[in-house]
Amino acid sequence: MLTKRSFLLAAAAIVPLLGLAHGASAAEAKKLGLAVANLQADFFNQIKQSVEAYAKEKGLEVVTVDAKGDSATQVSQVQDLITQNIDALIYIPAGATAATVPTKTAKAAGIPVINVDRNAAGAPGDTFIATNSVASAKNVCDYIAKQAGGKGELIIIHGQKGTTPEVDRSKGCGEALAGYPDIKVVGELWSEGWHQDEGFKLTQDLLQSHPNVSIVVGQADALALGAAQAVKVANLGHKVWIAGFDGDVAALKALKDGVFDVTATQQTQGMGRLAVDSAIKLVAGEKVEPEQLQDATLTTKDNVAQFIEKHP
Repeated sequence: MLTKRSFLLAAAAIVPLLGLAHGASAAEAKKLGLAVANLQADFFNQIKQSVEAYAKEKGLEVVTVDAKGDSATQVSQVQDLITQNIDALIYIPAGATAATVPTKTAKAAGIPVINVDRNAAGAPGDTFIATNSVASAKNVCDYIAKQAGGKGELIIIHGQKGTTPEVDRSKGCGEALAGYPDIKVVGELWSEGWHQDEGFKLTQDLLQSHPNVSIVVGQADALALGAAQAVKVANLGHKVWIAGFDGDVAALKALKDGVFDVTATQQTQGMGRLAVDSAIKLVAGEKVEPEQLQDATLTTKDNVAQFIEKHP
């Protein structure tokens, strides 16, 4: 039986051979492959729904596969998509491990690659569509720091280590906190899959050692919601400011209800449509910018209603 490591190595080894499978790209896109990291996450689901709905408007077929957070599964899924003669691949890596393999596989087969949300370090796609997470995370952390009065103990619940959003959001928040010398980061932990139950458990663990925490930064809304649960259970006796990131539908409603304090609402619907448009252009041989970063909107109770009514 192949181990996960040997499977990934074998997949990487056959990449050059796949160049014969597809041949030159057609001038007009007809079928798109959509390889999603994990459809358990509302964020990825919104992108999937947007891609599929917009592609249907354009008369395109979309074949969607869900890696469920597993890189080896995603490598196999992309190989299968190529055998189905897709014209372009919209690709959200399942993690940092082996993220380059699907990109190399598709490009070796002459298939354009549109990376969404996460890039593959060392083997980027033809274009990368994402939120400007550095700038947006900086805004979120600056806001929460101000709300806390510019002082206190802070903990960070990171996303999946080494992924593009985790790296960029860490950088942006760090830039913001550099302006608040009286805020001390006393603990940091990394999630495996950005899930709410992880946010709860990791926050619980950190609060046991740091009961005086007054600020929690969750690098995704699910992590922030889990953190809010942990803070409530801990009954610390003081206000804890909680920040998230994403603008997930359920989280926006929780934000309105005061469960946590701030997030950055990403343009998930817009990114899905942009991915389809980029695929059409690349297949037709048109030029597309290598990086297409989108703005996210700092979202609090004051402006959340508009995004609950209609997500960007």
